[in-house]
Amino acid sequence: MRPFTLALATVLTLWLGACTSSANLETPTSEAQPAPGVAEVAAAPSGLPVLDGTATVEMVVNGSPIVMELDGTNAPITAGNFVDLVNRGVYDGLVFHRVVRDPQPFVAQGGDPQSKDPNVPAQQLGTGSFIDPDTQAPRYVPLEIKPAGAAEPVYSQTFEEARISDGPELPHTRGAVAMARSQAVDSASAQFYITLAELPFLDGSYAVFGYVTSGMETVDAIQQGDRIESARVTEGLENLKTE
Repeated sequence: MRPFTLALATVLTLWLGACTSSANLETPTSEAQPAPGVAEVAAAPSGLPVLDGTATVEMVVNGSPIVMELDGTNAPITAGNFVDLVNRGVYDGLVFHRVVRDPQPFVAQGGDPQSKDPNVPAQQLGTGSFIDPDTQAPRYVPLEIKPAGAAEPVYSQTFEEARISDGPELPHTRGAVAMARSQAVDSASAQFYITLAELPFLDGSYAVFGYVTSGMETVDAIQQGDRIESARVTEGLENLKTE
């Protein structure tokens, strides 16, 4: 790995880890067979939104649309959480609070619910989570990454922890949409990032759940502090399953 790429990986670990930490989600035991090379794989937790299939989201930033195709086949809980939050209007008015392009294009990160309030200090952004109005508690989703060719995702473990040498089904290519989290692997909530370049060193550590299919020129132009004017599910909302 080139030195500046290693430096970027370190930066990402630090600032994608700016979300509020959470206790690990309880995961029931599973009778499913683990993927090859996995020491022990947690089962998918219940009680969270699930996307059964695909969905399309249109996000408007600076007056221009960004279209995302979300993959519930390979990331059902992560994509389901995002679609549910979009459908609730959570992302409307939120800020891209971190945009990193130097020393090379990296990521645009947003989705902190605190950023809707302009009085929240900028240095506090990156610490917020979605508060479920039904429980008045933060909703967290487990780290969910499906190895290429596997039948099921791996939950609550990075590939390194699970001793998986294969790459993920959904890699960090340019335009990937993925969840930001703290050092606790099951701390993702509402914050997401879009990759501005191919970032393979993140594969197996952060959960990609979709890709930008049009509007990458709008993503490339995002500046720190730009707001999401609106976000809506344009196709596939019927694939969202909630309990």
